[in-house]
Amino acid sequence: MAYIDYYKTLGLSKTASANDVKKAYRKLARKYHPDLNPKDESAHRKFQEINEANEVLSDPEKRKKYDEYGENWKHADQYEQARQQQGGGFGGGGGSYSYEDFSNFGGGGFGGFDFGGGGYSSFFENLFGGSGRSSGRSAYKGQDYSGEVRLTLRDAAQSHQQTIEVNDKKLRITVPAGVANEQQIKLKGQGAPGSNGAPAGDLYLTFIIQPDPVFKRNGNDLYVEASVDVYTAVLGGDLMIDTLDGKVKMKVKAGTQPGSKARLKGKGFPVYKKDGQFGDLIVTYNVQVPTHLTEKQKKLFQELQQNK
Repeated sequence: MAYIDYYKTLGLSKTASANDVKKAYRKLARKYHPDLNPKDESAHRKFQEINEANEVLSDPEKRKKYDEYGENWKHADQYEQARQQQGGGFGGGGGSYSYEDFSNFGGGGFGGFDFGGGGYSSFFENLFGGSGRSSGRSAYKGQDYSGEVRLTLRDAAQSHQQTIEVNDKKLRITVPAGVANEQQIKLKGQGAPGSNGAPAGDLYLTFIIQPDPVFKRNGNDLYVEASVDVYTAVLGGDLMIDTLDGKVKMKVKAGTQPGSKARLKGKGFPVYKKDGQFGDLIVTYNVQVPTHLTEKQKKLFQELQQNK
C-alpha cells in the first residue's frame, strides 16, 4: 500500500491535540461511512484510510512512533532493538547512529528492505542476527480497526445482539444495556490478521446514541416533560407519565407550579452491567393555561381573583 500521510488524511497539522483528532475522525467517518455511500468505492477506500489514520493518531504511543519514523513507524521497535543489541550504535565504532543515519542504508530507511518474504540485504540480516530468508522475517501484530455503532436511546436501554460488518466479515456482538454515548469497547482479535504467525489486531467500537424525541439522558437519569392542565395543577390529581417501560400513573400535588419537578425512583436508565439497577426519571411540569374560556368560566376566575 502506498504511504498515507495520516495528518493530511484527517486534515490536521502535526500540532493537533487528541481532541482535534477525535473531532476530525468523527466528522470524516460520518461523511464517508459505507452505509451512506453504499455504491461509492472511492468513499469506501477513503473510509478505510480515515480509520487507519485515526487508529494511529489516537494512540499516543503509536503517534509518537509515527511522528519520529514516518511511514516506517511500524518497524520502530525493530530499529530500537537493533540499536540496543549493538550497544547503542552500529558497526562497533562506539558511536550511536541516528534514525537519519540508519535511513541511508538500503536506499531510504526501512522501506529499502523487503519485509514481506523476498530477499534481504546482508546488512539487514547481520543487523538482526538472521541467516537466510526465514530467519530475517519479523512477525507483526495486525492493524487495529475502529468503527461506530449507532443506537437509539431505547436500543441502548436493553441488552441485545446486533450484527455488524467489518471488511466484508459479519460479526454478531452483544450490546449491554446502559451503554453510554461515545463509550468504546474492544473486541480482541477482530482487527486485521497478523503477519508470520503474529496475533490479529483488535476492533474498537464506539457507540453513538441518537437523541430521543421524548427523553433526555444525563448519566443514568432520564428527563421528561409533562403537560398539566391548570385545574390539576391547582387542585391536584392523577397524571399519566411516559417511561421506557410504558406509561405510569403519578400523583400531582395541589398547588403545583409551572416548571416544578418530581422524581420517579428507579424509572430511569439501566446502570451499565449492573442488573436490576436503574437511575431515576425526573418529570418537569408544564402547566397549560386555558385560552378559550366560556363566560361562566371567566366569571369563576374573576371571583377567584377578587377573593385572593
